[in-house]
Amino acid sequence: MIIYKAEDYKDMSRKAANILSAQVIMKPNCVLGLATGSSPLGTYKQLIEWYNKGDIDFSHVTTINLDEYKGLSPENEQSYRFFMNTNFFDHINIDKKRTFVPDGLEMDSEIATKNYNEIIKNSGGVDLQLLGLGHNGHIGFNEPGEQFERETHCVNLAQTTIEANRRFFESEDQVPKQAYTMGIKSIMQAKKIVLIVSGEDKAEILDRALNGPITPELPASILQLHNDVIVVADKAALSKWSKTIY
Repeated sequence: MIIYKAEDYKDMSRKAANILSAQVIMKPNCVLGLATGSSPLGTYKQLIEWYNKGDIDFSHVTTINLDEYKGLSPENEQSYRFFMNTNFFDHINIDKKRTFVPDGLEMDSEIATKNYNEIIKNSGGVDLQLLGLGHNGHIGFNEPGEQFERETHCVNLAQTTIEANRRFFESEDQVPKQAYTMGIKSIMQAKKIVLIVSGEDKAEILDRALNGPITPELPASILQLHNDVIVVADKAALSKWSKTIY
């Protein structure tokens, strides 16, 4: 595991974007596993800037997103498909037919998850998976207590996750209570993983995830067992870190 310390969120985003752009340049037809939320927004913004300068070409890239709310349409402004289109895909030369997000409108969980597992398998696997870190240690929507061996599945969102997402909806009642997510097994099969973390409020959970015991009660702790993980975190997120940092 390699740890890169960034000065702040902007620096973290640029460092993460450097890693993703290098992957695309080295393998133009690579498969990127992508995340949503506030953590990767700066990374996507930086990649768009470099694309506009002609530094990077996404025309042969395939993307597979981690998760989607169950019950939301791609046109819903709070759906993760809408998020990805608005914040990234609409601004680069990627073929949207090669951008995959779980089907939130498929209410049969077995069908939805089976189809997504097939998409991952048929892609040849993820070359680089981008992850954020939840306050309770979740990655994707894999909440504490989830089994490590699961692939894509439907998850009941923890109350802490629902409350964290409340700010995006008019009321808590409107926040979806379930989501489709890549499972830990799917995430761990990626060839490379990049975990981005920002803010002092993530310092304790980051330290526990990567220095503490490996347990399903802290899903991100499983990353300790992956053979190619890069953590890019700002100084605030690393304020409780005591090991070697680059």
